[in-house]
Amino acid sequence: MSPATTPDLKLNNDVTLPAIGLGVFQTPAEETSAAVAEALRVGYRHIDTAAAYMNERGVGDAIRDCDVAREDIFIETKL
Repeated sequence: MSPATTPDLKLNNDVTLPAIGLGVFQTPAEETSAAVAEALRVGYRHIDTAAAYMNERGVGDAIRDCDVAREDIFIETKL
């Protein structure tokens, strides 16, 4: 199953998110932007990150620079 054909999950507040996402835990900061950009290019629309991973800048850079509308990308983060 490709990310583009992954089913969505419906949350209790009627928000839907793709059932499969890219996690960037332990992705080196210098590799994060390229990894997220490639994931978005091939169809991922759910990115799982956290401030503790210290690579959120790369996530943001990839999202800013991609051709996918921001409202089509689900960003999951932890406090």
